[in-house]
Amino acid sequence: MLAMFIQPSTVDARVTVGISIRVRHAPPSLPYYSQPYCPVDGYLWVPGYWGYNNEYDDYYWVPGVWVRPPHYGYLWTPCYWGYSGGYYGFHNGYWGRSVGYYGGVDYGYGYNGSGYYGGRWSGDHFQYNTAVVNVNRNIVRNVYTDRTYVRNNRTSNRPSYNGPGGVRSVPNARERVAMRETHAQPTVQQTNHQQTASKNRSQFSKVNKGRPEMTAVNKVGGRGINSQGQQLNKQQQQVRQQQNKQQAPQQQRQQANQQQRQQQANQQQRQQQAPQQQRQQQADQQQRQQRQQQAPQQKRQQQANQQQRQQRQQQAPQQQRQQQAPQQQRQQQDPQQQRQQQAPQQQRQQQAPQQQRQQQAPQQQKQQQDPGQNNKDQKH
Repeated sequence: MLAMFIQPSTVDARVTVGISIRVRHAPPSLPYYSQPYCPVDGYLWVPGYWGYNNEYDDYYWVPGVWVRPPHYGYLWTPCYWGYSGGYYGFHNGYWGRSVGYYGGVDYGYGYNGSGYYGGRWSGDHFQYNTAVVNVNRNIVRNVYTDRTYVRNNRTSNRPSYNGPGGVRSVPNARERVAMRETHAQPTVQQTNHQQTASKNRSQFSKVNKGRPEMTAVNKVGGRGINSQGQQLNKQQQQVRQQQNKQQAPQQQRQQANQQQRQQQANQQQRQQQAPQQQRQQQADQQQRQQRQQQAPQQKRQQQANQQQRQQRQQQAPQQQRQQQAPQQQRQQQDPQQQRQQQAPQQQRQQQAPQQQRQQQAPQQQKQQQDPGQNNKDQKH
């Protein structure tokens, strides 16, 4: 039963799948290597990858390894390097119900760039695809064979990152869904495995020229396998460890020398920059002095402007009165002119009845004389 191999693990939906490391230069190509046999029924394959050590400023190879998953039904999404904004960023791997996006990198042994074809879950048991992964059938019983996704093409360059010069890939719909699912962090065994690789100088690319001697192990802390699939015995591993110990003081001296050279370069740079900084400080001081000298003049100018504004404010009422005076004078003259214009008219109106009476007076006299004349006529 698989239950005896499952270890407790805290599942966290907030496990970060973002970038944890940024490096200027690209990681080396993936090495070709043979996969060791699965040592225990229920273990899953975690492919090897290039990690990065800030102290040594170098990539190191983390061997591929068989590990037990944290829960039934969980699959591993490998980590990957992706180029963006001038940097190569490291995206952490994680456990989940589905395999998510791992940059389109072809790690082999079921991880062909998208998804996983080295096996599948069937209830509480994991079934292994023997066309893709290596298993010992005396130990592993749950197997099947599916050659649909088998790739036998070997090229001289196996890109280990997504970006220019590497793999060109974007997440598909299924991978985007998997990226939003609940994830679990790498197990404690995986973390220990990675830390062990980071301390082994023979795994660093500057030492092995991109061809690590130990490319895979059958389990964490187990037997190492080289690129030809040959096991590294304990004596060989001890020799490598001793060589690493002997090389450590020399490497420390090299680092000390490098730090000393860097300090000297920084000091020279500061010395070269000192005159320029001094000139800049002098220029700043001169500018401050000029501003200080100009300050009284500016203050006087401001006071003069303020006095002018005050004068304009004081003169404004007088100007307003001067502007209003002609208008008031016109207003005073208008009634007098109107009376002068109306006087002849009133005089004519007053004279009109008198003229009318004068015109009517002769007529009335005639009328008064007519009766006498009429009587004379009648007598005759």
